[in-house]
Amino acid sequence: MITSLRGMNDILSDDYKRFTYFIETASTIAKRYGFHFIETPILEETALFKRSVGESSDIVGKEMYQFIDKGENDVCLRPEGTAGVVRAFIQKKLDRAGGTHRYYYFGPMFRYERPQKGRLRQFHQFGVESFGIESVYEDASMIMMVSDILKACGIGFRLKINSLGDGNCMPSYRDRLVSFVESCGDAICDDCNRRKSTNPIRVLDCKNEKCQSLYVNAPKLINNLCSACESDFEKLKSLLDANNIAYEVDTNLVRGLDYYSKTAFEFVSDEIGSQSAIAGGGRYDRLVEFLDGKATPAVGFAMGIERLMELIKMPEETRSGYYMGAMDENTVDLVLSLVQKKRASEVVTFDYKPKGLKAHLKAADKVNARYCAVIGENELNEGVVWVKDLESKEESLIPQAEF
Repeated sequence: MITSLRGMNDILSDDYKRFTYFIETASTIAKRYGFHFIETPILEETALFKRSVGESSDIVGKEMYQFIDKGENDVCLRPEGTAGVVRAFIQKKLDRAGGTHRYYYFGPMFRYERPQKGRLRQFHQFGVESFGIESVYEDASMIMMVSDILKACGIGFRLKINSLGDGNCMPSYRDRLVSFVESCGDAICDDCNRRKSTNPIRVLDCKNEKCQSLYVNAPKLINNLCSACESDFEKLKSLLDANNIAYEVDTNLVRGLDYYSKTAFEFVSDEIGSQSAIAGGGRYDRLVEFLDGKATPAVGFAMGIERLMELIKMPEETRSGYYMGAMDENTVDLVLSLVQKKRASEVVTFDYKPKGLKAHLKAADKVNARYCAVIGENELNEGVVWVKDLESKEESLIPQAEF
């Protein structure tokens, strides 16, 4: 028997209800914030992610599904969504057009890592990206949108925020941090040794407990911000306070990708164990320029849908739509014609096989239909449809033309 690849799961049975409910809920909220749908290819040039995500990241270094295709192109399955959206933004010359551009997307991403609960090799993300707005108000708006989505799905969360500085304050801080890390000598792990020369700020995100204990006294970027970054961060906090969104400042929060600057945020849940991050994002004003576009301020976030699945509180399921069936072989065609007309305005489940009323009622109950409508020999002769409201239990005969 052929089975699915390790870490690549099917979405069916009850899971599809949660999955589609989340997509519909998140998309509706994104539209309320003025965002429009974008779809980018699953397969991209490997160079896109090396230049955007960064070669120092674990994603590029260890986890990408990368191969040479039949045209000798170096390609990979997308490991995250932002880079592809930025590539599309530049390719369509929207960076030259100016103005504001807001997008939301959802779809599969791929990372070759050890599968575990809520973390798969093929996983799904919902994300949004905003281009052309430098104001910290847009950063606050992103956080509010995530908050709205999680609340709409009944998911509890804690919000962590930090500032990663910009080109004015980051270089001097980076030098101080590297000096501190080097003073730790051989006590740090191999990953931190590698990162201190490629992207030193990411050592603060190291999951090694020994490293974390060493970094307690490391210099904090939050204490080394330039006046502009400090002002933005204070404004962000005041906007969250004014909108009743609780947060904690986490000076070790650095986002796992190289392209972030200034605002960084992460939503975490205490209900899913050690892999507690359920959404994260921040500002990445330099990424469009890194990918050869015109310098454009940008901010966004992404949510791992598999991480959220077991946390989603589904609304109470109510009966809806119609179940329709024929009770005799010679009424099947008539019922089908009525089904097609009814589908112009209603969800209709149709069973082609003639059966008794009791069997039809049982089948209607199984699909949670509101109405069961059938035609037998008597209904055919009288030109009516027998209908039962499965909620109120009322039965009626409706002329076929009216039905």
